[in-house]
Amino acid sequence: MKLARTRSTAAAATAVLAVLALTTACNRESTASGASGGDKPAIGIDLPRSDSDFWNSYAQYIDKDIKTDGINALPLSNSQNDVTKLVANVQVFQNTGAKAIVMAPQDTGAIASTLDTLASKKIPVVSVDTRPDKGDVYMVVRADNRAYGTKACEFLGEQLGGKGKVAEFQGALDSINGRDRSEAFAECMKTKFPKIKVFELPTEWKGDVASAKLQSLLAQHPDLNGIYMQAGGVFLQPTLALLEQKGLLKPAGEKGHISIISNDGIPQEFDAIRKGQIDATISQPADLYAKYALYYAKAAAEGRSFKPGKTDHDSTIIEIPGGLEDQLPAPLVTKDNVDNKALWGNNVG
Repeated sequence: MKLARTRSTAAAATAVLAVLALTTACNRESTASGASGGDKPAIGIDLPRSDSDFWNSYAQYIDKDIKTDGINALPLSNSQNDVTKLVANVQVFQNTGAKAIVMAPQDTGAIASTLDTLASKKIPVVSVDTRPDKGDVYMVVRADNRAYGTKACEFLGEQLGGKGKVAEFQGALDSINGRDRSEAFAECMKTKFPKIKVFELPTEWKGDVASAKLQSLLAQHPDLNGIYMQAGGVFLQPTLALLEQKGLLKPAGEKGHISIISNDGIPQEFDAIRKGQIDATISQPADLYAKYALYYAKAAAEGRSFKPGKTDHDSTIIEIPGGLEDQLPAPLVTKDNVDNKALWGNNVG
């Protein structure tokens, strides 16, 4: 569908373009494409943020796979968790000949008009980790985020023997991931563990917000005995620092230990599991996110198509409004399997 456009003076249009150019230039990654170009279709890749260990790991895998697979990548951009910057970066990709675009929009509602524009120009989009609320996408590369919430609930419920008090660091609820994890966690707790009191703490995916809210909660409920962190990449360090400061960072198995489960699967979480500081995490496949984001972007640029069903890489493609989603596996990691070399968190560096 075509977007309505407000008419402006030539001077205003020039000013807008200048601002877009400046904004995007400030957000271009110094890492350049490792591909030789040639006749290969150009791929635009926007990294979503650099304030998360998970997304920094994803960026490392993207850089590696661009070089390994000979992808003709345009200079990478980073939208820094700002949809305005993402829109500007996408505009540059359009202007520089992108035949497909990889993005991971953190605000899944605000990206709809940009997706409409790209669809009108026949530029396919691969969305990583997040599923846009509206708009067409060629493929979403993502794990089942409702399963994250359910797995976290079941693990904590069993750890606590079905009773206690749990703090839940909710991701941004304008994000499909934050909503999926929060809704599934709430439904599971209500159904399976009704004697556990859950304190939902919205955080906008910000570690300092989570830490401040946890501090206030502990003042009111010093008997808190469980925490669910929806993103270890931003919540792990501030949470451990606060618990240590308050003398509450007891190792697993010791009296007073607060049972903690996280989502991401970063090396820092694995170290915390080995030390008994946290009990588990659900490993988001940062390596596979990068691998299959580039795989599908290349396929899209070449005009290939896919259908719902099982894949050859242990996942399932499902149909979603506006496109398809490849739901990659995301295993639960505990002290029993934390040293498994197959986990990406044991291989990144």
